[in-house]
Amino acid sequence: MAKERCAIPRHLVNQILHSAQASPGLEVCGLIGADGGGRMRCYPVPNVADRPECRFLLDPKGQIEAMRTMRERGEELFAIFHSHPTAPAVPSSVDLEFAAYPEALHLIVSLNTKGVLELRGFRIGPASALSEVELLLAPE
Repeated sequence: MAKERCAIPRHLVNQILHSAQASPGLEVCGLIGADGGGRMRCYPVPNVADRPECRFLLDPKGQIEAMRTMRERGEELFAIFHSHPTAPAVPSSVDLEFAAYPEALHLIVSLNTKGVLELRGFRIGPASALSEVELLLAPE
């Protein structure tokens, strides 16, 4: 079975990486919306987890506002992103346990690298079924 591939615009990747670098000790998080024409937008959402240095929880109000804005713009939820300050760019057991929106791509940034940030994508299905998605950098 061939690995799923997904093109992500360079500006979106840069926005996610910048967000992670701006708060290197905390897991940053947010949503990505996409319209029918393939245009994508990033919606950062505050992390309200009790231990934001090692897990993320989207702020409910911020998540509702981002989803409302997406709907108003004719977008659908495309991906959920978050960072791992000290762990690899793979879903943690907590990420798997609390994963929602199985149709959405899960993007994880790792700052646990030497100079180069790592961004990887995953599909997390029912019963924590996990498959990696090959990310391709799309032109603007």
